[in-house]
Amino acid sequence: MSNKSKRFILIQRVLIWTLYFFSGFILYFKKGILPSAIITFSRIIYPLSVFWLQIRIKKRTNFLPIDSKMTTSQLWFNLLPVIASLLTVIFSLTNAFLYILEKLINS
Repeated sequence: MSNKSKRFILIQRVLIWTLYFFSGFILYFKKGILPSAIITFSRIIYPLSVFWLQIRIKKRTNFLPIDSKMTTSQLWFNLLPVIASLLTVIFSLTNAFLYILEKLINS
């Protein structure tokens, strides 16, 4: 991999993490736009999703480590963190987008 490509990947990751942390800041410290149950779910799962993603990136493992020999409980144990993290990403980014949109409209 070339040096330019590594730099581009690093810039992408920094921008994505900055966006995700900014949406977390809005999620915790600003008014939630989404329904209260979704905000509560996101506030609970958000820190866990950050740690889960960091572990997956650091170990360079698959995000969906599914094998045909897995039992149902093993499958759910591997799928639940993925589903919860994806929902939290979607909810927190949507909340941040709606918060910024509301601020722009009301200005």
